[in-house]
Amino acid sequence: MSDADIELITAKIAELGETVKQGKTEKKPKEEWEPALKEMLALKTKFKEATGKDFGPPKKEKKVVVVQEASEKNKAKNEAKARAKAEKEAKKVAQRAERERREREKAEKMAGVGQDNFGDAKMVQSHEVTDKVWTPIQKLLPNLAGQDILVRGHLQTVRLVGKGVFVLVRSSLYTVQGVCFESKTIPAPMIKYISNLPAESVVDMKGIITVPDQPVGSATQKMVEIQITEFHAVAKAKATLPFQMEDACRPDSGKETDVGAYNEDDEEAVADDGMVRVGQKMRLDYRWLDLRTPANQSIFRVESMVGCLFRECLMKKGFVEIHTPKLISGASEGGADVFTLDYFGQPACLSMSPQLHKQICAASSGFERVFETGPVFRAENSHTRRHLCEFTGFDLEMTIHEHYDEVLEVFSDLFIHIFDGLNERCAAEIERVREQHPFEDLKYLRPTLKLTYAEGCALLREAGIDQDDYEDLSTMNEKALGNIVKEKYGTDFFFMDKYPLSVRPFYTMPDPENPKLSNSYDFFIRGQEILSGAQRVHDPDLIEERAKAWGIDLKDIESYVNSFRHGSQPHGGGGIGLERVVMLFLGLPNIRKSAWFTRDPKRLAP
Repeated sequence: MSDADIELITAKIAELGETVKQGKTEKKPKEEWEPALKEMLALKTKFKEATGKDFGPPKKEKKVVVVQEASEKNKAKNEAKARAKAEKEAKKVAQRAERERREREKAEKMAGVGQDNFGDAKMVQSHEVTDKVWTPIQKLLPNLAGQDILVRGHLQTVRLVGKGVFVLVRSSLYTVQGVCFESKTIPAPMIKYISNLPAESVVDMKGIITVPDQPVGSATQKMVEIQITEFHAVAKAKATLPFQMEDACRPDSGKETDVGAYNEDDEEAVADDGMVRVGQKMRLDYRWLDLRTPANQSIFRVESMVGCLFRECLMKKGFVEIHTPKLISGASEGGADVFTLDYFGQPACLSMSPQLHKQICAASSGFERVFETGPVFRAENSHTRRHLCEFTGFDLEMTIHEHYDEVLEVFSDLFIHIFDGLNERCAAEIERVREQHPFEDLKYLRPTLKLTYAEGCALLREAGIDQDDYEDLSTMNEKALGNIVKEKYGTDFFFMDKYPLSVRPFYTMPDPENPKLSNSYDFFIRGQEILSGAQRVHDPDLIEERAKAWGIDLKDIESYVNSFRHGSQPHGGGGIGLERVVMLFLGLPNIRKSAWFTRDPKRLAP
């Protein structure tokens, strides 16, 4: 390219540059000056190809700054400045460290670090055994006045009053008040430490027993209180409580119905009195907290005693405790409401009754009188206040000589023994339940009232309630019959026999005089069934006949039937639902209140 061509390109680039510059300055639309920009950039590229240089004036070279060596005077001055700056920074660091140290010491002092009489205790890891002696709270009585004692429990409430603090410590069913005021031996940080502890933390409280001028209304140990000298947190509650314990302990605002459908209540309900009650779902979700309430502590102590009395009575009557499998093939009573599972490639299910095995033990194995306590599984999609998918069954089976009345006599004695034992041995627990869930004491007769099923149906019809002698009782009719019997006979507890054969299991012995009836019976508390039983069929041919009538595959019960082929004694028995007995004895409206950890169609945890 000639020099003349390069000059023309240069001139054109300058011209186009002015056009672009003017367009931008006057803020003209981009589409007006953009073509000139593109043409200019193309010409600049052509210029570089021709000249080997970028278009425009040459770039200025950077000046090399020659750093002259500072004079001795300036050098000394700069060093002094650097030293002053370093000293200032070191002083700031020292001041910051001192401030953090004081704050740490203050925090440790408030937490009781280095103090013997308050603070967080070391984690219990079984690393030592000391000479400390803990006194159960229920044993704190006025006769211990003046003694130095140590107790452990949950910190139920804390109340800061001026320079002092009042605490209520709970262990199982019992509570005691502790008092602590600032003094020469009780520093202010100790008061603050105690007042800041989270509710429900596990604490050790040590002090002198004194007798207050007035009874302590909020504590079970009303005639004593502890003048605190030492207070340590053994395990702090680290999560916010989902509900307040005082709300969970509050008496019922009204009587909940004990029949009909059940829906979990997820909210804390505010009653007419304006006080909060904790809903059933919330209680079950946080069962470990709910079980701490005095009412629940009492309910399950009563339940424990029922088991003790059950064993006690039957042992005296010559019964042997057995333990039967809960994994079985087929359904234990021929029903469809079973939980099925795979057992190494074989179909199996969870036992819905120890029925077949307890019969084998009593009638065919020579033990004659047996009982069992254990889990029972029912895959019933029932959303009611009295049904569970897993409950505790109390079963017994015994041989008879002539008549199933021999079994009924044992059951009558058994329940009277249980009721008498609960009233005698659990009087305090029963009252603690009544404080939160008011109920009337159970009324029962000696001997137990006996009606035939037909007599029960007649009582319902006399009261204007439709009930056929050969149809099963509905829940509402059972409840109504309970009220009628209570009014007529003055008892909450009775049993009926001679039920229709069509509503009883296949192994039930038919009535010898009326083929439509059976030698079966049910026991009731407050109008709800708590026991079902019967004389069993002990003849293998009749067992097979009855099983076929029920549509049961004989292969599923082959070993059961075979157990009667080598001589089997006449026998009978029954199964009791523990949770339902406790629920009805204490007049509770919902079986979930008497189940440790509820298993119903909607709940599998905790």
